[in-house]
Amino acid sequence: MPRQVDYEGRRRRIAEAVCLLADEHGPEGVSMRDVAARAQVSLGAVQRCFRSKAEMLLFAVDHVGDRITERVRARLAASPDRSAATALGHAASEIALLREEHRAEARIWLAFVAQAAVSEPLAGPLRTSYAALQNLLFRLITEATESGPADEGATPPNPQREARTLLALADGLTTHVLIGHLTAEEAEEVLHAHLVGLWERLGTIRPRKAV
Repeated sequence: MPRQVDYEGRRRRIAEAVCLLADEHGPEGVSMRDVAARAQVSLGAVQRCFRSKAEMLLFAVDHVGDRITERVRARLAASPDRSAATALGHAASEIALLREEHRAEARIWLAFVAQAAVSEPLAGPLRTSYAALQNLLFRLITEATESGPADEGATPPNPQREARTLLALADGLTTHVLIGHLTAEEAEEVLHAHLVGLWERLGTIRPRKAV
């Protein structure tokens, strides 16, 4: 019998190779031949999975975005009994990619963002990834708004605006840490201070620092 090929597994393996090369040379420096060598598959195998370099890069962008989103969801699922404040802190910290083990992933993400500024096909998947992350933050903030004891007479916060602001802050901190403007610890302090202000506006408990 002919051997069954796990095409989805192979596509993910190729996407990982694309990410490694994009980290080294930028997305524009990635070639299908180099990807095949890094993934340890034939050039034909890469071409059977992706009809062009552009299609391969689009899949890699989705792959990185999905990986970040799933890691956030997994961290929340692992601690279902924590408060909404703590859960949101963990989610924002994961999105900011501040941990040392996520530094390469942060470089890859920003490399794709830079390329997407001049490539609408790449910008589309990035917008989709950002929308998924913003929706997740929106859900967590909404849950806290509905369950928290709001101060009498206080203006209710806008969860969509707060989610948009938090995502932009977390995303910006990624860049500041990568270029050395802030240390990861300083970025965590900035993120925590913002969350404290958010929960004060919500009238809920203060969040613990994400760890």
